[in-house]
Amino acid sequence: MYSNRQEELFPFEDLFKMSSCAKADLVLEQLPIEKILHAITPPRRRGRPESLNVRAMIYSLVLGKMEHMIYTKDIVRRLKDSLEFAIRCRFNGAETIPSESSYSRLVSKLAECEIFRTLQEDLADQARAEEFLLGESLALDSSAVEAFDRNPSLNREEALTEENLPAESDEPTFLEETEAIPEKKSKRQKPKRSKRGRVPKAEEAAWQAELAAYYNSLSLFEREVADMLPARYDELVADMPQYASTGAKGDPRGSGHVKYWYGYKLNVVVDCQSQYILTGATCSAHVSDQRLAMVLLKRIKERFPGLPVRHVLADKGYDSEPVYRAIRDLGAFPLIPLIHRSKKLREGKDEHLRPICKQGHSYVYDSYDPQRDTVKFTRPKECASCSFQAEGCQKVFKFRVEENIRAYTAPGRGSKAFKELFKLRTAVERVFAYLKLYLGLASSRKLKKRAFVDMDLSCMTYNLCKLALDRLNRSLQATVASP
Repeated sequence: MYSNRQEELFPFEDLFKMSSCAKADLVLEQLPIEKILHAITPPRRRGRPESLNVRAMIYSLVLGKMEHMIYTKDIVRRLKDSLEFAIRCRFNGAETIPSESSYSRLVSKLAECEIFRTLQEDLADQARAEEFLLGESLALDSSAVEAFDRNPSLNREEALTEENLPAESDEPTFLEETEAIPEKKSKRQKPKRSKRGRVPKAEEAAWQAELAAYYNSLSLFEREVADMLPARYDELVADMPQYASTGAKGDPRGSGHVKYWYGYKLNVVVDCQSQYILTGATCSAHVSDQRLAMVLLKRIKERFPGLPVRHVLADKGYDSEPVYRAIRDLGAFPLIPLIHRSKKLREGKDEHLRPICKQGHSYVYDSYDPQRDTVKFTRPKECASCSFQAEGCQKVFKFRVEENIRAYTAPGRGSKAFKELFKLRTAVERVFAYLKLYLGLASSRKLKKRAFVDMDLSCMTYNLCKLALDRLNRSLQATVASP
């Protein structure tokens, strides 16, 4: 019968201690739990004692990410059904398992302090101190994250009729959450003139004052990207839109297809060699990649001042002069493909903006002079047998990088070194694949601010697993090398 059980030779606790160390224990060992507890627990001397094991709840959130638990109810059910999982999360048998409401209040506290984003950067700093992270080549990119709530514009389009009105019932109803989009403020319209042509001198002062008042009323994310260069990082973050919206992304293969989604946009900066996430930012889906690049590059300069960055890699979406200026402020060179806004090439230049000879051959990138901040191009090999050789074809071209910051970089565009370095940009795509396939970032199952906590938790867990794996590999290599 089912009620008849064979007597166990060892109790469960002894078997748990004798079992091999699980990967979860190695990862949770690297988590600085005291920083999280200090951030979410206010110092108080009065009041009733805390009955919840907050430390174990945080451990369960991290393990839930690692074991693909999308909803909070899955974590609560696993804690109730699996004694091994509860013990691994540092719950003891005498404690009651927290409810979903308790987890909701914990996540609200985590959203206020934003401790997960801080810990993610601290883990990257720790990896740099242990020489796991070099920081010479960084990759920058963004990825779409779908929201859990429904697009409010679809609700407005579907008018309720008598057939689909909700039926009356005696069951208690619950209040629906308000829309994630904030209340629309009355936006000042751009001034327009009733007459065409040049502004008369008598009206020019009033017209310029009206334009200045309009531009001053715009936020930093509503102005030009170049206006974000003198702003500080905290000013940009305070002005960044962080609500679910509709975003669009074109097909990089040039097929003309456009992908739309409702939700958020996650932007990260990744080290190309070690694939650690240095920093990141989550914003509304409609914000352009170039604006978020300004925020992240300023954060890198502020948070990692001694990082020896040499190259910053990004795709064509970041090809704008303000982004190049921000990268040059880091002391690095941008490796970003050009967007050709016209099919007709410039006179005397090829598609990579290199000079060409009289026969149409492109000059070859030779070197970069750091003292004069110049790049050097030498004439191509075809010039050895050129018919214009006797006419004194120019042998060397030297350009200052500041003359055209988009055209000139080191290594030069079109060179073999440029192509080899740009291949490292796939590191950021690989990191997004890990986050979406293994850490539940494909679509958030949280609403509003809780969605940002969920995304920060995924990025922090990724860095945590990466650091634990690097430390384990180093210890194994030391064990093998020792006699």
